[in-house]
Amino acid sequence: MRLTTKGRYAVTAMLDLALNADESPTSLGDISQRQGISLSYLEQLFARLRRAGLVKSVRGPGGGYLLAAPAQEISVSRVIDAVNETVDATRCQGLSDCQEGDTCLTHHLWCELSGQIRQFLDDVTLEQLMRRGDVRQVASRQQARVDASISTLNVT
Repeated sequence: MRLTTKGRYAVTAMLDLALNADESPTSLGDISQRQGISLSYLEQLFARLRRAGLVKSVRGPGGGYLLAAPAQEISVSRVIDAVNETVDATRCQGLSDCQEGDTCLTHHLWCELSGQIRQFLDDVTLEQLMRRGDVRQVASRQQARVDASISTLNVT
């Protein structure tokens, strides 16, 4: 299975956006601080997410990004697809040419696994993740860390 950093970061950033966009746009700088993802990388990801219709941008002072649809309508698989990631567990990317142009012994097993992973990610929405207690605890900790960092900067 190849779910790379790009897909993981895209899901993380979208979940952060969903948790922190209370009617007002969230800046990529804020997401970068909370999640430890470089701003330039987020800019690349959000360009793809915007083209896929998952986020909308707001320009100007106080600008940033908003979800383009309600969190309950955005599945994890849509986010991963938007950044051109795959959750294919086969070695051949499902082309059935894994063993010198032919199907390998375990090809169908890995195809079935890919289907199960895909179905799982289709069934999980940002809203479901937002409601999880563990997600809320981590989000609170991250925000407290950022707030403490800002307080330290303002004191000095």
